[in-house]
Amino acid sequence: MRQTRHGKDSRKFFDWLEIAARDLLAANLLIKEEQCYDIAGFHCQQCIEKSLKAYIIDRTGLLVDGHNLTWLCRQAMKHNPVFGQWVEKTAQMNRLYIETRYPSDIDLKFDEGKILEIYETAREIYNFVCSEIYNGDGSLDDDD
Repeated sequence: MRQTRHGKDSRKFFDWLEIAARDLLAANLLIKEEQCYDIAGFHCQQCIEKSLKAYIIDRTGLLVDGHNLTWLCRQAMKHNPVFGQWVEKTAQMNRLYIETRYPSDIDLKFDEGKILEIYETAREIYNFVCSEIYNGDGSLDDDD
């Protein structure tokens, strides 16, 4: 049993991180095909969303609802101001949730540089969340 900093026995954050890792892997695979850049962008958005939710679950014991990356980033900032470095980027990436999957009046334009920047942001946030939850040696951070 895992005793969280909030006294609840839960590893729910781990489930969210596991799926976030798969989204990151999917994005990495899809980036190799130019016609899949938009779908890769969606998986990057999903990786960030799930990573931030995992962090919030770990810190509060609560699963928050919603897909707005900026809002989720601001919620994470309540526990660690370092998340502030991604507020502007996440604001730009909110469109990836809907407009990468459905026809839109204003198409998102992706080139290799743009999708690689999006992917790198997703990877940074995922890795940061993992480093915050785990002590870098695979052990859980339960000291708070």
